[in-house]
Amino acid sequence: MVARAIIAGDGVLPGLLAEAGPALTVRLQGMPGGTGGADIVARLERLGGLFSDLHDAGVAEICFAGGMRRVGFDAAALDAVTEALLPRLTTAMGQGDDALLRDIVAIFEAEGFTILGADDLRPDLLAPAGAIAGAARPDGDAARARAVLAALGPLDVGQAAVAAQGQILGIETLQGTDAMLDFVAATAPGSGGVLVKRAKPGQDLRVDMPAIGPETVARAAAAGLSGIELQAGHVLLLDPAAVRAACDAHGLNLWAVP
Repeated sequence: MVARAIIAGDGVLPGLLAEAGPALTVRLQGMPGGTGGADIVARLERLGGLFSDLHDAGVAEICFAGGMRRVGFDAAALDAVTEALLPRLTTAMGQGDDALLRDIVAIFEAEGFTILGADDLRPDLLAPAGAIAGAARPDGDAARARAVLAALGPLDVGQAAVAAQGQILGIETLQGTDAMLDFVAATAPGSGGVLVKRAKPGQDLRVDMPAIGPETVARAAAAGLSGIELQAGHVLLLDPAAVRAACDAHGLNLWAVP
């Protein structure tokens, strides 16, 4: 009997979590990553069917992993369960990503599922405090970016910012960290600044933990940054060995602070 399911979006995280032990893979139609390799293919319009499939498979624990995006509902395809939930979900959508994710978690918990975070399955992916690659170099720019993120967090804006020479060069919004780094590369190349990535205050890390991978490191280097600071224990390294190797290859310092 399968006790765990991973609701998988885009990226490498679902695969990394699958290494933690047996789990069903659930993929949602219309989400990044496609539906290949799924044990269960579901539609957001038919949550009742998904709940039934999960219960029939003996699933008790669920982990959400990978990139997802907001999609519209096909009203003609709604099952009775989703139709009843739609007003609630629509209200949450209008309140920001954190509110929507909290509501989704509450809906699955009400169905009797336990929601696990990625770090419950793979605690080894969490950024440890101190130097991770190169040297730990907290400075005024890192502090400046941290302060901006702390101020914007309650407004449900971004998990990352870039600062250089006391100036904020970029703030992560809906487009994500990669788009922000591309913007910094185009508008302030060679700044030698610092990327800071942290969880938003009150964020439910079970379903939306910040993460960086080797591609993040490469983009930071292409933007002319000198280092990356993470929040220790609150940011995932998507393949820690590969992230360290990327930092070494690009000459970037990577460290984590509380």
